[in-house]
Amino acid sequence: MATTARFTARRSKAQVVAPARATPRETKALSDMDDCTYLRHYIGAILFFRPVRHEPPPTDPAEAIRAALAEALVHYYPLAGRLREKPGGRLAVECTAQGAVFVEADADARLEDFGQPALPPYPCIEELVCDVDDYTPVLGNPLLHMQLTRLRCGGFVLSVHTCHNVADGFGLLQFVKAIADLARGEARPAVLPVWNRESMFKARTPGRVRQDIFPGHASGIVTADTLPTPPADMVTQYFRFGPKEIAALRSHLPEHLARSCTVFELLSAFLWRCRTVALGYEPGLPVRLVFRMNARGKYPPIPRGYYGNCVLRPMVEAGVDDLCGKPLGHALELVQRAKLSTTEEHVRSTVDMITALRAHRHLDVDRAFHVVDTTRLGDEKIDMGWATASGGACRSN
Repeated sequence: MATTARFTARRSKAQVVAPARATPRETKALSDMDDCTYLRHYIGAILFFRPVRHEPPPTDPAEAIRAALAEALVHYYPLAGRLREKPGGRLAVECTAQGAVFVEADADARLEDFGQPALPPYPCIEELVCDVDDYTPVLGNPLLHMQLTRLRCGGFVLSVHTCHNVADGFGLLQFVKAIADLARGEARPAVLPVWNRESMFKARTPGRVRQDIFPGHASGIVTADTLPTPPADMVTQYFRFGPKEIAALRSHLPEHLARSCTVFELLSAFLWRCRTVALGYEPGLPVRLVFRMNARGKYPPIPRGYYGNCVLRPMVEAGVDDLCGKPLGHALELVQRAKLSTTEEHVRSTVDMITALRAHRHLDVDRAFHVVDTTRLGDEKIDMGWATASGGACRSN
């Protein structure tokens, strides 16, 4: 578990890293799933790297990563460009090779200070990331920000943030793996990037959003008036569920569900019920659970290397009394049915809904609890040869 260590990172002046070689100068269109106002912010990942003793390390990991970043931007050259708004409000990426922001820093901390393994919440996380947040404008600004923080033990922390309009979490980590491949000495990334936004996820004309797939989607706007608890009174809290806690939850399920459900399904159902009770919604009101699910491997066929947004939003709705008054197994079955609903029509309805609400700052519905499983984002080991990732997490500001 993370400690209460306190430290201040000594940051160098931010540098702009351009692609290592000349890249095409062109304008790249975004897909209908990319091009929406609610994605106009930065998403990020923070990764903790431990030295590998059998490989000679570079003199300076920051210099090695900076050089690999410049090489990676040759392949991912749109990330070295800038986001522009065209007439009519559509977004596009101008591939200008202006580069990405890179900051190197030093901190009087050790990998052990962030837990074994490194799991959030991390102490002094604001010292480990670049100065980007929800209020940082994305139009005309660098699409990629990176900070490498050297630690006393020889390890380092790498944080990477990119504009959500150009990449989702899977796409961002694909780019980080490309940097790792090049830092390891490979001639090119193991997975070459694919843009292909012009033909992916196009909305239908006219759009058709099925209410049975997205109940309550019509407004796309949530206000504080719909919340029984004022936002100022809400808190962010981390809960850790180990084998003992998971076993205790499974004991409340019928045997067939206890054997078949995943940990994610179980925790989603459990936390949905707990949150609904805690917020004190009136009996009879509908409440919703919304998943964020990777569309890769589903319809339409998504080419390997595609790093744009392709996140589905399966949704399930239940009455407050129904959800909280019945056993946990009932909520779990609702969750499992929603996960199985990602058909071709679900994908098309998702794109149509996003396009219809493209101008809205928040793509949401009333009384919705959003859950996402980020444990599979790091399925493949991030290996630089002389250092490997030993923990980390995705983060959205």
